[in-house]
Amino acid sequence: MITITIVRNVEKAIISFTVTGHAFYNDPGKDIVCAGVSAVTIGAVNAIEKLTGLAPRAISESGLLQAETPQSTDPMRNDQVQLLLEGMIAALESIVESYGKYVKIKETFEKKGG
Repeated sequence: MITITIVRNVEKAIISFTVTGHAFYNDPGKDIVCAGVSAVTIGAVNAIEKLTGLAPRAISESGLLQAETPQSTDPMRNDQVQLLLEGMIAALESIVESYGKYVKIKETFEKKGG
């Protein structure tokens, strides 16, 4: 199963997301669930960089994508990043509606040390 974990701060802004696992919906190379999740999440990372000029810190390898939301001193650019990420979540929720046996989304809030 693919698990997508969205981490938000206390203001509910997305600060990072992680995608782990494999769907096993079909054989590798034929798995439309894995392909869809990969296209949406990697596309979001690429869109953030291309459209805002801000580069998310991202790690991508087989069965793993971790991305941290870039921050700008320009509030409008931060809002653009958040809009792109909320769009990513909406697209992923559409995949979950049809393929919930193979992919799930969890949302959590950032843990502060102390």
